[in-house]
Amino acid sequence: YEIDDLRVEVGPREAFVADEQVALTPKEFDLLVTLVENRGVVLTREQLLERVWGFTFLGDSRTIDVHVRQLRRKLGDACPIQTVWGTGYKVGAAKK
Repeated sequence: YEIDDLRVEVGPREAFVADEQVALTPKEFDLLVTLVENRGVVLTREQLLERVWGFTFLGDSRTIDVHVRQLRRKLGDACPIQTVWGTGYKVGAAKK
């Protein structure tokens, strides 16, 4: 997947910003891929918990917020994740 300066390679589980590899934890990568694969669709925190952590995750849904914050920090301006207030998160259209 490519969105502006971000490239996500699912097979080798690698993410790049402007051809520089970005080190992501397994959950950060899975969260990013889930959002990118559902581009344009708003996913609630609960949906993301089910899809990324599985049904057995018993943590707080704010775990998603923490992981999104980390992705934004690591990906910088290339991070395509948008907050949909009161609902969840989505990846929108490319900026360019």
